[in-house]
Amino acid sequence: MVLQMTSRRKIRELIIQFLYQWEMNKESPFEQTLSLFWDVVEIKEEDKKVVEEWIRDIIKKKKTIEEKINSYIKNWSLDRLAIVDKCILLLGIYEILYRKDIPPAVTINESVEIAKKYSTEASGKFVNGVLDAIRKESGRQAWVTSS
Repeated sequence: MVLQMTSRRKIRELIIQFLYQWEMNKESPFEQTLSLFWDVVEIKEEDKKVVEEWIRDIIKKKKTIEEKINSYIKNWSLDRLAIVDKCILLLGIYEILYRKDIPPAVTINESVEIAKKYSTEASGKFVNGVLDAIRKESGRQAWVTSS
């Protein structure tokens, strides 16, 4: 019997759900929040490792990513963003800047779809605009992966 891996979409959604939980409970220690998250999430062990690796890497780079977000939201501030939109942007920017194995167009499309599912239609357009601007600034081609 072949075990099927969790879809990339589901992995992204889990990462965003964790980031949301962590944003809502900033006073809680990271490891405690992560442990509580895994208490309620069912996922294959190999997929759990991928999700946790990405989460830890995003958290390490969070300050840099938040600075990027701030530089692209005109007449707005990070603390005024809907938390779900902020979490989607954290993951999307992380993928564009640090995951050269994923074409930016895939990241942007997935982020927009997740924004539409968990936030609003307007959020999808907002996420698209911010991520595409960051992709252009990064110099990455939309459909090309870097080695």
